[in-house]
Amino acid sequence: MKKLAWLFCCFLAITACSTTPEAEEQLSAERLYNRGYKELNKTQYAKAALSFEKVELEHPYSKWATKAKLMGAYAYYKDQKYDDAILSLDRFIKYHPGNKDIAYAYYMKGLCYYEQIVGIEKDQGITRQALDAFNQVIIRFPDTDYAKDAKLKIDLINDHLAGQEMEVGRFYLRQKNYLSALNRFSVVVNHYQTTGHIEEALYRQAEIYKILGLNKEYEDALKVLGHNYPNSKWYKRAQEL
Repeated sequence: MKKLAWLFCCFLAITACSTTPEAEEQLSAERLYNRGYKELNKTQYAKAALSFEKVELEHPYSKWATKAKLMGAYAYYKDQKYDDAILSLDRFIKYHPGNKDIAYAYYMKGLCYYEQIVGIEKDQGITRQALDAFNQVIIRFPDTDYAKDAKLKIDLINDHLAGQEMEVGRFYLRQKNYLSALNRFSVVVNHYQTTGHIEEALYRQAEIYKILGLNKEYEDALKVLGHNYPNSKWYKRAQEL
């Protein structure tokens, strides 16, 4: 009897294991999408991204799958998983080039790079990727609000890149490596004329020409600086060299 009772208990245990927990019911694309949307509003970004991914995986041909690609990218962006966000955006751009939200997808890709920009003392590869991405927004969607904001961010990016050139140029100048310093300052003068670094860059050019005894070049640089920024402190300093 004890043996029979033990077998009966084992049978109940096996039956319970086979029925609980119950397999999760496969939700419709709309319900999965709405679940992800609610998770997103609760700032549960990682959960939201998974829910949106499930829409794509389980209902790849539904209208919700297209929306989920973009929303999943946004969830990754908010979660600071920028590489995952960019992958999702690239898929959206590749497979839905005519979608009404395509301009936003390009813009968000630029934001993913922009949020990763590092200080001027470090490599600026990611900064240039942000610049390229925002330029694509301006070229492809010139009349949108995204393009307007992209232009503002490009101005900030250019100022950042010019700042790095100036920092490296000053380093070379302190090391008395004048030609290398001159090359860096010339990059700012030639390519970043609208940034806040242009006045000092022109002054540094004049300074190096003076050090090297290139008086004609010094006079030319002084004229350019004086013509464009006559009230600048850098122009006054250049005159005193």
